[in-house]
Amino acid sequence: MAIFDDQPKRPPDGHVIGQDLSLLSVAELDARIAALRAEIARLEAEREAKGATKAAAESLFRRE
Repeated sequence: MAIFDDQPKRPPDGHVIGQDLSLLSVAELDARIAALRAEIARLEAEREAKGATKAAAESLFRRE
């Protein structure tokens, strides 16, 4: 929070969904794309890990 209302607010770090991209350079856009791709890979890895855990739990408690 700014101490005085007339002080400009610092833009958020990273990417904000729906943010105006018109003022970003090509290099900045490339950097954001790389960061988002890395985040997608991290999310997919976590999803796979959770799926493996769920499958193991289901096989443990499965009744035949």
